Amino acid sequence: MYMLKEKGRAAIVVPTGFLTATSSIEKKIREKIVENRWLRGVISMPSNIFATTGTNVSIVFITKEKQDKTILIDASKLGKKVKDGKKQRTILSDKEQEKIINVFKEKKEEKDFSVVVDFGEIKEKNYSFSAGQYFDIEIEHIDITKEEFEEKMREYKKELSNLFEKSRELEKEIMNNFEKMIFNDKI
Repeated sequence: MYMLKEKGRAAIVVPTGFLTATSSIEKKIREKIVENRWLRGVISMPSNIFATTGTNVSIVFITKEKQDKTILIDASKLGKKVKDGKKQRTILSDKEQEKIINVFKEKKEEKDFSVVVDFGEIKEKNYSFSAGQYFDIEIEHIDITKEEFEEKMREYKKELSNLFEKSRELEKEIMNNFEKMIFNDKI
């Protein structure tokens, strides 16, 4: 960060865990970036975006030009999984790449994909750079009658009762097999 010139920029690939780590150096780095308002944005990439590693990665964009707000993008659900030799890899289509680039450049919010936040919000969220922590959670309410509610409850109780019965049967089977085990010192 300090090696950047006055108007310098950098893109750094980090393990996605860096975005939310609550202790050690990762958090101190995020704090410094936020306090200086150097964060241009973050893109959380799909898993297996690099064929050489299964580690989930994100790209952190830093600029020495102070920012008023930043964009956080969760592109982790994009892409198509393909086999690359013995490994699996995720490939982004041209359209998906364009979407990421355009949303990033324009600092455009899209539901469950990107969010524009100010540095005070990031500070309140313990310096988290994870877009998902800033998305609005929508709770859908469905109006049902008392009779519909009671019918659903009967169904759930019956299903739960069946699962408990299966659990007891499996428990007996495991104990019976456990009792049949013998020590064999000739192996």
